[in-house]
Amino acid sequence: MKEFDELTAIMKRLRGENGCPWDREQTLETLKFPLVEETYEVLEAMDTGGAALREELGDLLLQIVFQAQIAAENNEFTIRDVINELSEKLIRRHPHVFQTREDISSDQVVRNWEEIKKTEETHQDRKSAMDGIPKGLPPVMKAEKLQKRAAHTGFDWERPEEVLAKIQEELDEVREAWREEKALPEKPKTTSEIGDLLFATVNLARFLDINAASALSGTNKRFEERFRYVEEHCDLEKSDVSTMEKYWQEAKARGL
Repeated sequence: MKEFDELTAIMKRLRGENGCPWDREQTLETLKFPLVEETYEVLEAMDTGGAALREELGDLLLQIVFQAQIAAENNEFTIRDVINELSEKLIRRHPHVFQTREDISSDQVVRNWEEIKKTEETHQDRKSAMDGIPKGLPPVMKAEKLQKRAAHTGFDWERPEEVLAKIQEELDEVREAWREEKALPEKPKTTSEIGDLLFATVNLARFLDINAASALSGTNKRFEERFRYVEEHCDLEKSDVSTMEKYWQEAKARGL
């Protein structure tokens, strides 16, 4: 595609001898944080779509083209290699579309995807179902990923009520650990039990087909909007908790 070729040519020029000093200084290491930052900006823009999403997707694409250009300079691979490998992977992992034309469920698609992945060269050294999960995933996302991997092996709950019972069990253990450690400056057992409680809550969200990270993001957004409303309607330094709670409930009633 002409537009894509123009983009890669621009990136090559920016990295070239008479290009941009900043772009020429970048390495794969220095581009790690910008990649994460651009990903989160895309996630935020996905809530509104339109021009904002278009711009952020462009910024994310830049990160991919940027890294591919660095790899090409190191004689490792080119952006065309990236695209070709992706195309081959999509065809290989969708045999029900490109080969047999089977009518299968989404769950079966996921199971097939994982089985096909195991046969690929880059996954041959994986011995555990837990292998290949990125170490740097945000904790909530990693918890969900671990649980899904375990579920694919059959290690999973059968009913939501069982997960709810587990959450109650973990909450009781948090309460008991806190009773034992509340006088201590550090609370290792309580910290561990709170981690178990959060993990169990993520498990419930997964079991109910709810994305835990998205659910928490929604709660964060509502909390921020309601607290800003409270700030706008009372002096926080002079107001007591009951006054703040009054405006909090008012914000909630307004749909914030």
